[in-house]
Amino acid sequence: MQLPLASPPLDKNGDVVPHDHAEILDAHGVLRRISPHHFVKDEKSPAGRRLSSLAFQASSGENGGMSVDLENSILEAGHDPRQYVVQPPFIGAVRFTAIGLRNLGFKVGYHPVPGNDHHGEVWGEFTGAKKKQLLTLAVSYVEPT
Repeated sequence: MQLPLASPPLDKNGDVVPHDHAEILDAHGVLRRISPHHFVKDEKSPAGRRLSSLAFQASSGENGGMSVDLENSILEAGHDPRQYVVQPPFIGAVRFTAIGLRNLGFKVGYHPVPGNDHHGEVWGEFTGAKKKQLLTLAVSYVEPT
């Protein structure tokens, strides 16, 4: 099976290393799935909740990044990205552009995982200030149900 993008660089253990993937162009969409635990109560919000900056953090581990889906890869495979990213436990999604993330100092890379050939990672320093910037930069893509 051919992967949608060129294989990512691997370390000596076969793990994907943080990289900025050349085939992920600046204008390409980078989708972050949203689950119910990414929200906090907010009485001022019409929905009574708002997205927390905690939705934007890296996984644990040496090469851990923020898990994302690559919109163009999903489209090129003939799938509807809005349906692709909303599978339990995920109830919504936000969209970034690769350039928006790169302008904040992040690397945007391809990192396929079993069951998701369109998976990517965003690597960098996820400080409190950067998470707030990500929250501001995020554009609603699939409204949470």
